[in-house]
Amino acid sequence: MRKGEKWVLGLIGAVALVALAKGLWQSGMKKETDPGIPFYSTASPDLARAGWDLYRRLECKSCHTLWTVRNMFESVPAPALDGIGSLREEAWFYNYFSAPDPQAILPSRLKPQYRMPSYAHLSERERRTLAAYMASLKVQDWYLEQTRQAEYEKLTGKPYRQ
Repeated sequence: MRKGEKWVLGLIGAVALVALAKGLWQSGMKKETDPGIPFYSTASPDLARAGWDLYRRLECKSCHTLWTVRNMFESVPAPALDGIGSLREEAWFYNYFSAPDPQAILPSRLKPQYRMPSYAHLSERERRTLAAYMASLKVQDWYLEQTRQAEYEKLTGKPYRQ
């Protein structure tokens, strides 16, 4: 065997030994189980369809996200709506959507053109449907604190303190 071939075989052996050691080390580590997706909806199919239609028609997605990853280039820091129903009750949503000035209920630090608009002009049925739909957007208990933190930081712009 030539000198160069010995180096190549030695290098291959070293790489194999490192790969084997890494595999043994990782197999000894405790593996975390994936808890799954934390967000879910309790809405009936009819409510889900009607709520989603209102969400689209009112162009809520121009500021909020729902069931998706937010585009990092979007500039409006509105809270994500995933799990929002675990933070607020249906009656709260109805009052918020019915208010002539939603900022009187939930102050906003955003510029006026980006603040939550009033939906008082919608019919009572539409406001109730939207409120029921938002209240149906839940989060698993194990993820609730992170949802609270995200909403607080988006609304206030300050770090969340437990």
